[in-house]
Amino acid sequence: MPDDEQLEGQAMLPPRPLKASKGRGAVSNLQGRFDKQAREEYDDGWPREEEEPRGWKTQVTEEQAKTILSRNSSPDLPFGVSLNPYRGCEHGCIYCYARPTHSYLGLSPGLDFESKIFAKVNAPELLRRELGKAAYVPESIALGVITDAYQPCERELRLTRRILEVLQECEHPVGLITKSALIERDIDILAPMAAKRLATAAITLTTLDPTIARTLEPRAAAPARRLRAIRTLTDAGIPVSVSISPIIPFVTEPEIEHLLEAARDAGAVHAHYVVLRLPWEVNPLFQQWLQAHFPDRAQRVMNRVREMRGGKDYDSDFASRMKGEGVWAELIRQRFQIAVARLGLTGRGDRFKGLDTSLFRRPLVIPPLGSKAKEGSAGQLDLF
Repeated sequence: MPDDEQLEGQAMLPPRPLKASKGRGAVSNLQGRFDKQAREEYDDGWPREEEEPRGWKTQVTEEQAKTILSRNSSPDLPFGVSLNPYRGCEHGCIYCYARPTHSYLGLSPGLDFESKIFAKVNAPELLRRELGKAAYVPESIALGVITDAYQPCERELRLTRRILEVLQECEHPVGLITKSALIERDIDILAPMAAKRLATAAITLTTLDPTIARTLEPRAAAPARRLRAIRTLTDAGIPVSVSISPIIPFVTEPEIEHLLEAARDAGAVHAHYVVLRLPWEVNPLFQQWLQAHFPDRAQRVMNRVREMRGGKDYDSDFASRMKGEGVWAELIRQRFQIAVARLGLTGRGDRFKGLDTSLFRRPLVIPPLGSKAKEGSAGQLDLF
């Protein structure tokens, strides 16, 4: 192996052309910001061969979490308590602001984030114990706001459903947000809770164009299927909000009014939006995606993003990180507000306001530390 002095005299090879993988959002397995070693390709005199296509089969790893409820005091978030059964998300949305969290695991925020999923299999048990504490004060829980609680592996693991069973038993309010039609599976729990003002749902709509959606959020439900889920939930008496996010200039931004109209027609009663956010590794990953799928407008998109972020790719200031700033951000705000008012999307669909905490009751049975869930047993008490 050549030493550092030998490598200094070699020419570094240009980066390989970006190629999208079918069913994946990221076009690379970008190194995380905590990696101690960087990898570069050098010209060793041999002809450069094309990289063989790699299969990115999803791997789900079960883990025992130590805590399950996360609390925040961010002034621009509508919730103070959240619960996420999974780390990583197979939906593969290229814009996902949770991608950088995989860096803490020594994994890539790129393809690793959407193919290496960690399931907190003791989440229902931890929640039951948390709700049973004498000092616990009920506050609406946001379920699945970081990574989707209804991503594909939920079909088999059913962690989200078991969490909802605990919340239903304790009559504890919950707000969900998802891009998956799998939420329809749990209508038998959510509908009775919604009747008591204990549950509300939000469906994220980014685009109505299935071609864009296929690359932007490749393993989430198709746009038409999400609209059908809104209708199904609404018909079951569950108030549904629509999240138009992220708004990406020159990609999804032209659809703002059409998205809101489609959501209203499907039964949504409230709407909110977020402009594109590019924290940490999301920034280079998104720009790679732009070059791979929209090379003709990549520079225009980033110029507009920077215009809404004070000249930077991203600004984390609480006052502007969700909506942006400047002329373009103000135009988006006005377009959104005018459309919402025209369509009447101002009802009780926002995820957390109006939920009732007064019915809360502590769980009758609290599992001891280290107890394990039993599958296939009858009755709530046999879940742990």
